[in-house]
Amino acid sequence: MFLVRASPCAFPWHGADPMDQILHAGLMAIHHDGFWRGVLIAGPSGSGKSDLALRMLAAGYRLVADDRTLIWASGGLLFGRAPDPLVGRLEVRGQGIFSGQQVCRQCRIVLAVHNGTSERWPDPEYDAYLGLQIPRLTLSLLEVSAVPKLSHALWHLGRGAEGA
Repeated sequence: MFLVRASPCAFPWHGADPMDQILHAGLMAIHHDGFWRGVLIAGPSGSGKSDLALRMLAAGYRLVADDRTLIWASGGLLFGRAPDPLVGRLEVRGQGIFSGQQVCRQCRIVLAVHNGTSERWPDPEYDAYLGLQIPRLTLSLLEVSAVPKLSHALWHLGRGAEGA
């Protein structure tokens, strides 16, 4: 048995739906200006997704999903959560699966992060999920400055017209 300290989210709980899609990605959220904003962390196994998630937890983010994220579209917006068996669980490579960290059960996804090296002055990039586009940020997930860079991008790129 594991402890999940869930935080309330502003959206009704989303159950399974045939239109949902499960991604090999993590999802972290932070509360800004009255909204939970989610960052989808994509990449292959061993690329540093969970390592980045650990550092994001230390910086005040909440875990939504680790390694597998169930996504759905509603009202022209993209949302995500962990599949039920994985809620509140975070794998730490070489140490096992841990639970008990602060969790946000579901959130709106406003930014996608991919592992890689970005251009010095990159053109805006977007990822499409379920027919919706969200801003994409490329950065080295294991870089020490990854969390501040991600937070900066989230503040500037992950804000919709209604304030995300």
